[in-house]
Amino acid sequence: MSSRKPPDPARNRFFLIQLARIGGTVIALLGLLLWQSDRIVAGGSIIGFPIALIGLVISFWAPLHLVRKWRTPPEPAPPEA
Repeated sequence: MSSRKPPDPARNRFFLIQLARIGGTVIALLGLLLWQSDRIVAGGSIIGFPIALIGLVISFWAPLHLVRKWRTPPEPAPPEA
């Protein structure tokens, strides 16, 4: 038989939160590269600025959204007698 444990949801959620942070950072860096350098477009391109801002928003707010989404609801308070 198989002795594999079922995957831990907390571990998988941790990895997804980190992927959201890293992905947002990569998008922001690519936007800065597009905006400020000659590597992609000669003289840079203004379209890189909003892409960089979108990457920052993803990097900062996506993990918070995921944490709020996965938060366990608090136990209801017992009724007072």
